[in-house]
Amino acid sequence: MITVLSGGTGTPKLLQGIKEIVDTKDLSIIVNTVENNYFSGVYISADVDTVLYTMADMINEEFWYGVRNDTFITHERLAELSCPELLRIGDIDRATKIQKTLLMQNHSLAESVDIQANHMGIDSKIIPMSNEQSDIKIITDIGELEFHDFLIKHQCEPEVKDVVFSNVSPAPGVIDTIKNSDAVIIGPSNPITSILPIISLEGVKDALKDTYVVAVSPIIGNDSVSGPASKFMNALGIEVSSVGVAKLYEEFLDVMVIDEKDENLKDALGEIINKVIITNTIMNSSDVKIDLAKKILDGIV
Repeated sequence: MITVLSGGTGTPKLLQGIKEIVDTKDLSIIVNTVENNYFSGVYISADVDTVLYTMADMINEEFWYGVRNDTFITHERLAELSCPELLRIGDIDRATKIQKTLLMQNHSLAESVDIQANHMGIDSKIIPMSNEQSDIKIITDIGELEFHDFLIKHQCEPEVKDVVFSNVSPAPGVIDTIKNSDAVIIGPSNPITSILPIISLEGVKDALKDTYVVAVSPIIGNDSVSGPASKFMNALGIEVSSVGVAKLYEEFLDVMVIDEKDENLKDALGEIINKVIITNTIMNSSDVKIDLAKKILDGIV
């Protein structure tokens, strides 16, 4: 069994490749929930929904959020009624979020996601990292911001001084899933706001130490492939490079996958971890996604 630790952008691209070459019944995905919150009266679990839509072949690949070819009638009508939304939520996507909100009246988040995955015909196990409501604050030069305010309202422009997220308990199955895996793949999601919240859960690092762990770097050179990861790493005093990512995961990491443009880092990485895989990590086509997945999985023996 393979387990993937995922956020909501880079890792779902990798999942598209992985699911083409493995039996998806043997695939588990533990997903970040630290950014979850209520918007427009519905529960938004952006990373979880992105993984659901990716595994159901419904994902909007332009934004890596929402459903492909969705309409925005409700969103536009709310704006006309002087109720503008911070998040642009499509109509089909909104129905998924309404369903989850209703399910959570009688079920945990993990149970609700499991029900939704079954409805979507997904046979992989998708596990939110926690059932507890978490919180994340971005401390900036203009004050303390909610994550989505920083990301959308302020377009990631403020200077980041710190990133703070709440401690929550792992959802049932998170630790056992890691322990029972043949390998864990840490996807190329934001190391600070997507992966760090997962590995900070009680018991996760200990479980990872007893498992074969491969990480795909989301950094090429001295910048993130997408999103504000470099800003967050700088704020926490972490070197913005694949070396910095490797050091963040050092106590349990076995293999690091880096882009061919970072081949010069191989020796520095070799001082931190046992094995480095160098390949194209810019997943701009199906062939590249599948090839990257094959290179990762070929090393898991």
